[in-house]
Amino acid sequence: MTDRARTSAPPPARPHRVVVLALTGLLPFELGIPHRIFGRAKDPAGRPLYEILTCALAPGPVQTDADFAIDVAHGPELLATADTVVVPASYELGPVYDEGRLTPELRAALAHLRPGTRLVAICTGGYVLAAAGFLDGRRATTHWASAEHFQRLFPAVLVDPEVLYTDDGDVLTSAGVAAGIDLCLHIVRCDHGAAVANDVARRTVVPPHREGGQAQFIERPVPRPHLASTAAARAWVMDRLHEPVRLTELARQEAMSVRTFTRRFREESGVSPGQWILMQRVERARQLLERTEMPMEQVAREAGFGHAQSLRKHVRAALGVSPTAYRRTFRATLPVPDGPSDEVRPRP
Repeated sequence: MTDRARTSAPPPARPHRVVVLALTGLLPFELGIPHRIFGRAKDPAGRPLYEILTCALAPGPVQTDADFAIDVAHGPELLATADTVVVPASYELGPVYDEGRLTPELRAALAHLRPGTRLVAICTGGYVLAAAGFLDGRRATTHWASAEHFQRLFPAVLVDPEVLYTDDGDVLTSAGVAAGIDLCLHIVRCDHGAAVANDVARRTVVPPHREGGQAQFIERPVPRPHLASTAAARAWVMDRLHEPVRLTELARQEAMSVRTFTRRFREESGVSPGQWILMQRVERARQLLERTEMPMEQVAREAGFGHAQSLRKHVRAALGVSPTAYRRTFRATLPVPDGPSDEVRPRP
């Protein structure tokens, strides 16, 4: 390659900048989630896809809810440079939590946000976005134990207490603690495709997508240890997603009546067997759309939808786009695998 060719090559694009706002009383675990998830996302050449920085209302030490503080170098001015801002939970939100209003310092900090900045809240970090008016008229969630209080304090917010996270375009919220991982993986998946998100999940040793919603964590009687789970039935059906599956067949795998199996399944997964199977079929279709050149009719058969019309209906309902649009968006963003392949192959 000549010097002229080298100098004329376009510079690599700047990584998407994620700024995490550290507030007094924050939970260290949640503070680390954006750094861990976004920081592991790489392009096919191994370059980071995100730049993650942390700021506070003022540079200096920020007390956590643990027995230590963290030293934050950046002040709120950093928010003006962010493409995405993440607000983790804090146990010391003061009037934000008690009265639904921002402190003068927090209001001044959020004034640095540029129009169009993507806003993300983890757990009770949603109180900050709601108090600032960013969630008015929007669907949002928070920890199930705070959902009722959150709704009373912010009646203009459409609170869904049963989901792990919500995505309303440029404003996203998650339920408590570990649901922040689910949300950040969802963002990576939306930005760069399922293959990149799955790679991050493998490296973090977490599932790329958790079954069910927050409903499965809301306080309810815990199934007695001696009662069998429905795990064997779930494993059985994963090998048969391309086939019609009857509820009676599922119940038979666990030697249960249909009624008992359905109740137990919902207790364990938070959704009905039919909803769970539909979720798995959509996920299988996503993998096939991203990783193969199969015609839509074949994708529909392999994923268990039978025909392309049914595939289009369910993929659009779940993902908000057609299968063709999804393939066009994500087919070109696959990374080069650097470990054992989990490529989805068609059945023999």
